[in-house]
Amino acid sequence: MGEHPKRIDCDVLVVGGGINGAGIARDAAGRGLRVVLCEKDDLAQHTSSASSKLIHGGLRYLEQYEFGLVRKALAEREVLLKSAPHIMHPLRFVMPQRSGGASPREERLGSLQGERPAWMIRAGLFLYDHLARRDFLPASSSIDLRADPAGAALQRRFARAFVYSDAWVDDARLVVLAAVDARERGATILTRTRCSALRREAARWTAALAGPKGELTVQARCVVNAAGPWAARFLQEAVGGRMAGVRPLRLVKGSHIVVPRLFEHGQAYLLQQPDGRIVFALPYEGAFTLVGTTDVEYTGDLDRVAISAAETLYLCEAANRCFERRIGREDVVWSYAGVRPLIADTGGGMPAAGSASSASRDYRLETDTDGAPLLSVFGGKVTTFRKLAEQAVDWIAPALGRRVPGWTSHACLPGGDLFGKEPDARGVLEFDAWLRTRQQQYAWLAPALLARYARAYGTRLGTLLAHCRTRADLGAEVVPGLFEVELDYLRRQEWALCADDVLWRRTKLGLHVPPGAAALVDSWLQGREAAHASARAAAPAATRAVPGPGSTNPA
Repeated sequence: MGEHPKRIDCDVLVVGGGINGAGIARDAAGRGLRVVLCEKDDLAQHTSSASSKLIHGGLRYLEQYEFGLVRKALAEREVLLKSAPHIMHPLRFVMPQRSGGASPREERLGSLQGERPAWMIRAGLFLYDHLARRDFLPASSSIDLRADPAGAALQRRFARAFVYSDAWVDDARLVVLAAVDARERGATILTRTRCSALRREAARWTAALAGPKGELTVQARCVVNAAGPWAARFLQEAVGGRMAGVRPLRLVKGSHIVVPRLFEHGQAYLLQQPDGRIVFALPYEGAFTLVGTTDVEYTGDLDRVAISAAETLYLCEAANRCFERRIGREDVVWSYAGVRPLIADTGGGMPAAGSASSASRDYRLETDTDGAPLLSVFGGKVTTFRKLAEQAVDWIAPALGRRVPGWTSHACLPGGDLFGKEPDARGVLEFDAWLRTRQQQYAWLAPALLARYARAYGTRLGTLLAHCRTRADLGAEVVPGLFEVELDYLRRQEWALCADDVLWRRTKLGLHVPPGAAALVDSWLQGREAAHASARAAAPAATRAVPGPGSTNPA
């Protein structure tokens, strides 16, 4: 009470705790820069946890001639898989093709209500297989759906399909692990902390941050605007928007629904729609299927993004055109929506009209050296976050007089070092073998629970269970499948402060727990935080450190 605001001096202040902000903080900290990242909500609370959960090259972007983006994303796909094989895994995609009823001319022109002709798909998949080096993912092929398990769930009019490779990712955990890595390399990560004001001078920025522990002043030599959908607003409100040549953002909402499982196997589907779009149907959390996504222009409140009734209907109809089992609004057990900040094609300074689904998913880095350096990130996708971060810090580091090469292309994310610190295809191809050795080590743990822990934490499993020898050592089961030892780990190590952080971002247990579970998790977290706050208050003043590079939040 009455104390002066705390102050941190750093090299780089990153504003925004989505995938791009976390990735830049990680890369910069790994190059020896003093980094502070602030996020007004939870890590990955918005766009970065509302993706289709894919690491992919973007097969459909070939239709828009974005060969450079696809090549970049395909190369990153394998780099990322090797860096975090616990939260990512290869996934085969089935693209059904209708049979019969089409003349040769219709087949050539692809006039079957938005369905691409077979020759076009073959050509696209050939490019997809060869635009970038493929070390361990299988090439595309075609299958007879009447003889393949993938055909069992589909309507009988589908007789053949093309199959190709991409990958699955737990998007929210990817963000958290990048932030953990940044912290372990010296960065300060401040969640629930808003950048309320910025003042620029010739050689430094002074930022006012407001968080759960009060005000904080940060003096930084460089600021990174990684605010995602808020990036343009942040420029305007915090620094006056004085950057020439910045392309406007096109805000596009993508929504997904989760329904009871529509198929039994572990492959995914790419479903072509009459409007020319494609919709994914993905195996999700064992008992469910994830269907998405939509592309809708968005002008509403960025803090209150939700799926609309029309989007729900669109996704149900997309699935019903292809699967035997029909679904409706009553089958949706969960839905989520996020706003993607896409780079608008400009004409006369205004966003171009046209399909939202055709807007580029590439990114653009805008720099401003009219005073202390400022870098703003516009656009981007989960798959290319590491490359984006590397290019951003390639500019930041020399601007601050530090010429250190990038390092993340040959580094594992926390928990990804299944077979050593250097990324290795073994981690991707032999995850199940690695898990079997953990099952021998933790024979007292239920196999399903151990498998979830292994997928979420990888080699950090040893840290999570460091003091556990029996099931009783896990502590109380606060809600089904969630024990005190994990809750405390998420609170101390991964910035989890409320039930949504735990049940929907750090885990997906929200789909599996009964009504009322969130209140129990909130109560437990609040009780544990209150106990630690009391302990901190009772500690001698000399032991209470001011946050600095390397600190975590909360304590």
